[in-house]
Order: sequence, then C-alpha cells, then structure tokens
Amino acid sequence: MPLSPRVRYRLDRWRTTVKGWFHSEPAAQRPRICPKCGSLAGVGTSHCPQCGANLNFSMAAASKSISRFLPQTSPATYFIVALCGLLYALSYVLTIRTGGGAASGSLFDIGGISNDVLDRLGASRPLPFDLAEPWRFVTAVFLHASLLHIGFNMWVLMDIGPVIEDLYGSARYFFAFLFTGVFGYVVSAAFGHFSIGASGGLLGLIGLLLAITTRRSNSGLQMLRKQLIYWLVYIAVLGFLFRGTDNAAHAGGFVAGFALGKILNDRRPAGISEERRAQAMGWIAGIAVAASFAMMLLSYFQGQG
Repeated sequence: MPLSPRVRYRLDRWRTTVKGWFHSEPAAQRPRICPKCGSLAGVGTSHCPQCGANLNFSMAAASKSISRFLPQTSPATYFIVALCGLLYALSYVLTIRTGGGAASGSLFDIGGISNDVLDRLGASRPLPFDLAEPWRFVTAVFLHASLLHIGFNMWVLMDIGPVIEDLYGSARYFFAFLFTGVFGYVVSAAFGHFSIGASGGLLGLIGLLLAITTRRSNSGLQMLRKQLIYWLVYIAVLGFLFRGTDNAAHAGGFVAGFALGKILNDRRPAGISEERRAQAMGWIAGIAVAASFAMMLLSYFQGQG
C-alpha cells in the first residue's frame, strides 16, 4: 500500500533531521568588523584592510572578547566592586577560621578583618618592605578592613565611577583608578603606614574630576568644582578626627589624579592612535592586577608551607 503524501513528508523531515545530527555543513562565512577601527573587513581575511590590525590576535580583539562577559554599562566599575567584594568575603572567612578580627563591638569594627589576614592577602607595608614585595601596592587597593569600610568606599565608587568611566572610556578609567591608588600607597608606605582600601583611588578619581573643572568655565562645572572642594574639606576633617585613616594615601591619590586630569583628554578616545593608547593603558592595568594577585597567592601559600 503506497504511503500518503503527508506520511512521506514527515518521514523525509525526520530523515533530514537525523542526517543533520551526524553530518554538519560548514557555515557560510560573513564579513567581519575590525575591533580596533570598526571598518568592514573582507570574507576570510585575517587583517583589517584599513588599519592593518590582526582580527584574531590583538589587544583590540582580546578586549572585545573579554567585554562579552562584562556588563554593557560601566564594566570597569562593576569589576572593581566585584573584586573588592570577593576579597572582602575571602578575608572575612579567613578571619573567622583563624579566630581573629575586631572584638570591641563598635560600629566601625562590624565585620572586621584581622591585620594578620590583611597582611597575608597583600596589605601595603611601610618602606622598605613594599620595595621587596611591590605587588602589595596593587593588592592593597582592593582590600578592606571592615563592613563599613568597604560599604562606604563602594558607595562612593558607584556614585562617581560610572560618570568618569563614561567620560574617559573603561580602559583609561581603570588605569586611572589603579594608578592613583598605587601612587597613594607609595606615599603611604613612605610615611611608614600599614594600610589597605580603595580610598586612595577614589580620591584620585575626585582629583581627576577637579582637574576637568579647572579647564572649563561653564556654570555647571563650576558648581561641581565647589561641591568637590567641599567634599575634599569634609574628607580631610574626617581623616584627622577618626583614628586609622590613611591621610597620606588620600593625599597621594588625589595629587596623582589631579595630575592625570591635566594630562588626559576629558573625552573618549578619538581616532585609531588614541584608541590604541587607551587599550594599552587598560591592558597594563589589567596585567598589573593579575600579576600582583598571582604573586600574592604564591607568597600566601609559601607562608603556609
């Protein structure tokens, strides 16, 4: 008995589906977009015909690949917040396991981390100790001593960070935050302080904003300038009132940020050369962070041995 057309159609569809499980045809190639200059590249080419960038192995291509796993808005800010939060959780667990931490019961000591844990995780030490372990200048930027400490710093970062990141671009913004934070700890170590926290980098971002307001004379930026100056006065007063505040790191970060604000153009990179420099700055900061935490882990496990 011959099969009906409907049954034959279903059998043919099923046969085609099963065949596709075992035989895959190559996908049609499409033109590619250069990750550096945004030009349309030809099918099958490995280099951009406009700027000559390698479409597969270049800083721009790597940056584009990594950006897929980050938030679309303010990715560098969220990365900093996530890294600080992860390190705080780790340091708190280690503090509990070692039976350390603050025991005074004050508001400032809630969720306190022991100095021994902070030291092993990369707190900034006085000179010349930091010269023997320079990775501490970087790791100290992302460590915090208590719940109030990290809460206040991350609140300030989420308040001003996205604005500056949108203005300068994620790569230059991340470099500026790390550079000013590291410079703050260089100054702090020179004054003989044992210190941690992102506040040096935050003061660096405030210095960056203040430098922008000195370039322009419109009323909005002048109002922002007054607010920043008031904020700096409040921070200075609180720094002298509360015990344990690292005013040297604050001052160093602010000076470094103000200097960067005078050097960098207060806009996103324009053109291939500026984009290339911005990506290089971002990669320098990223590699410095990765290498510093690798050295910290190596030192931490050697200390356990």
